[in-house]
Amino acid sequence: MKLSQFKFKLPDEQVALYPSSLYREFENEDGTKETVRFTRRDECRLMVLHRKSQTIDMFKRDEEGNPIEGEYLDFRSVLDYFDEGDTFIFNDTKVFPARLYGTKEKTDAKIEVFLLRELNEEMRLWDVLVEPARKIRIGNKLFFDESGTMVAEVIDNTTSRGRTLRFLYDCPHDEFKRELFALGEAPLPRYIIDNRENHHADAQDMEDFQCIFAKNEGAVTAPATGLHFSRELMKRMEIRGLNFAYVTLHCGLGNFHDIEVEDLTKHKMDSEQMFVGKEACQIVNEAKKAGHRICAVGTSVVKATETAVGTDGLLKEYEGWTNKFIFPPYDFGLADSMIANFYHPLSTLLMETAAFGGYDLVMEAYEKAAKNGYMFGCYGDALLIVND
Repeated sequence: MKLSQFKFKLPDEQVALYPSSLYREFENEDGTKETVRFTRRDECRLMVLHRKSQTIDMFKRDEEGNPIEGEYLDFRSVLDYFDEGDTFIFNDTKVFPARLYGTKEKTDAKIEVFLLRELNEEMRLWDVLVEPARKIRIGNKLFFDESGTMVAEVIDNTTSRGRTLRFLYDCPHDEFKRELFALGEAPLPRYIIDNRENHHADAQDMEDFQCIFAKNEGAVTAPATGLHFSRELMKRMEIRGLNFAYVTLHCGLGNFHDIEVEDLTKHKMDSEQMFVGKEACQIVNEAKKAGHRICAVGTSVVKATETAVGTDGLLKEYEGWTNKFIFPPYDFGLADSMIANFYHPLSTLLMETAAFGGYDLVMEAYEKAAKNGYMFGCYGDALLIVND
């Protein structure tokens, strides 16, 4: 397929800058009023695509089964589409506070440093991106706190914006990482940061931009579809008899890179580290053999499971890297249902969703979403694709 086939008009006001939230106004002791935001993970809208019947659900239904115009499905309605024994696969990667702000030695120029991954624990080496990159050269030192204790030296250029930093911090590694991460903030995508009034993540984002089941540290962006699952919803899923399996794929920034070729077969994805363990394979494969549905939660899970699925349609243990790029047409080997967010035009995440749900049906859903005020992006609304 061609890149231009995934272009659509997305109004700026439909890009979510915060998760689904409830706002309450409180009066302080001095008489001033303050508005407080309470995150409601599972109260975003949900649209449902039925692959076989080629139909789309947007609204709740009355007792006779008729859609109630204007009463949109919310994410908790996902329960209505699954039965006992069906299995959900989640990505349990954990986001770390990857975005830091420092100053350049001598000039005091303000520099944004985005941590990508640690290269060497003993030497405190990190692969990072810097902005503005033109100001940062080998040998420069960057300061990250007022006391001057957290200092890094640039020791290599890796790409136009990429650098290798050596942190000059002499202490046990656990203490170093704790102090380093205390200076960072949630690594929200640029389209959120750039459009917020203060151009920063706030303290609540580190919790909001983390799945409640996050366990294995290594992601620099959240597996966004998993953000919709609250503890209350997962408890209701347990009571329903649904099974949970967990894989790990450390989500990288490649998901947000612009595609620069019209022919999608020529686009190369960045590699991401992933792990599929024995327990996940047992849970998923037993459910599949028993004829139950397998639901992949998010594009990262689909990417991981399609990397690790065998020719027999069963999940295999895997430890390594994947740069799999999924776009239509694609023959999926494992999951028969999928939950995704609504993604930006021309994004690889939209392409993977279109491959799973069918290009025409998914693009019809996106058109309906844009017309009906659905929210897009990491903090946006959700799309469930089922095979009926």
